[in-house]
Amino acid sequence: MTDVVDSDELLRRMHRARACAVEQERTWRTQREELRRTDPEGAREAAVRTMAYEAVLRVLDEVLTPGRHTDPGGSARGGSD
Repeated sequence: MTDVVDSDELLRRMHRARACAVEQERTWRTQREELRRTDPEGAREAAVRTMAYEAVLRVLDEVLTPGRHTDPGGSARGGSD
């Protein structure tokens, strides 16, 4: 568990993590919309997970492109997905 990786590999891994977070955020957002009428508790759970992935995306965006994604309205995503 003590693998040493160079900065390029670390950057690739962070980009893969961001791509995964984008996909998960979309999945949970869709799930929330689908469950909204039939399963309010499930919709709340999906909303919480959506917000968690949004937070992960904000952090990764700031690490990968510092200062570029500062939207005071809430959404920190901007660049390429």
